[in-house]
Amino acid sequence: MKVKEIREMSTEEIRAKVAELKEELFNLRFQLAVNNLENTARIREVRRAIAQCKTIIRERELEQAKAQGEVRA
Repeated sequence: MKVKEIREMSTEEIRAKVAELKEELFNLRFQLAVNNLENTARIREVRRAIAQCKTIIRERELEQAKAQGEVRA
């Protein structure tokens, strides 16, 4: 998933995507533990996608706080 695609989503859609990705990551780790995982690189991809989503959510929170005058940066 590309950052541009994530930015086009609403914040709630991104949060739902994070939950979905976390579940996928859990399943991938489980498969790794039982030696049933074929593509180990997928774990890194999922972790990176989660981080990107969380970063965009945080950016939006900071923008909203700045607009309301709550941040002194």
